[in-house]
Amino acid sequence: MRGNRFAGILIRFAALFAFCASAAIIALCVGSGDVPLSRIPAILLGHGTAVERAILMDIRFPRIILGLAVGGALSLAGVILQGMFRNPLVEPYTLGISGGAALGVCLNIVFHLAGRCGALSLPVSGFIGAGAAVLSVYFLSTRKYVMNVRDLLLTGVMISFICSSLVMLVMAISKTEDLHGIIFWTMGSLEEPDTALVTLALAVSLLALAVSYVFSLDLNALGLGEEDARHLGVSVENTKRILFLIVSIATGLSVSVSGVIGFVGLAVPHFMRLFFGNDHRMLLAASWMCGGAFLVFCDTLARTVISPLELPVGVITGILGGGIFVYALGRNTTGAGK
Repeated sequence: MRGNRFAGILIRFAALFAFCASAAIIALCVGSGDVPLSRIPAILLGHGTAVERAILMDIRFPRIILGLAVGGALSLAGVILQGMFRNPLVEPYTLGISGGAALGVCLNIVFHLAGRCGALSLPVSGFIGAGAAVLSVYFLSTRKYVMNVRDLLLTGVMISFICSSLVMLVMAISKTEDLHGIIFWTMGSLEEPDTALVTLALAVSLLALAVSYVFSLDLNALGLGEEDARHLGVSVENTKRILFLIVSIATGLSVSVSGVIGFVGLAVPHFMRLFFGNDHRMLLAASWMCGGAFLVFCDTLARTVISPLELPVGVITGILGGGIFVYALGRNTTGAGK
């Protein structure tokens, strides 16, 4: 029986890996300038034209890496938060992280800091804004060194509303050229020319996955409730702080690099639970892989659906992610009814 279960898990992970590889290959081949699959090995080995190599290595490959990093980080954050809160509607942006990052970037655009301090100031402003929101949520929801998850959620929602209102205020008084940049950023994009920033996003995403695995059994215990987790020997408060820190850094960096990309952290964990259950030892890795592949696939659609124009990737993730969430919710409800 145990051997059959292990074989089933391996088959599911193999299918998930195939989905990741397929999404990456399609993203390499498809675009405003199509590159045949048969030409890719030659181009990677340096036998292609300069234009083909520039398309693959300077444009599409960094987008694939960033999509895997950001999608994986957001999905991982969603799994962790839903496990901590025992609430299926919690996602990374619930804690006000996206709102803080959006406010930081809006102020950067309005005050034209990118022209004075360089293009790197845009993601830095987003990360500072996300960090300020996270710190506000943490200190407002912590009493006598105890983090109340209910207060954390409510405070996060309120901080998110405040930041969103301030963003709308900034947009209302902005010039037309600044308004376009703000709107496009808040819809999300994987177009990041700085390869160092792309590499940093991937490193942080993988590090967050590795560290979260240390707490996979603790997350399983927290799913039973904090009191039961304490009886099982879990240091609940320390675990919550570390997990909150992991989520904050992973989400903050993702939002600051790619903008606000919704539904990935909400829909993907639900979909993965249909195949891997609630055991976080499998769910964390499965959600990271699926989230990354899903975002790469959505970015490919965003680049090609009205080519040569490009849609914000957040539009595609909202449509597809919403559909996936409704499907997963329907399956869970049906299963519960039986």
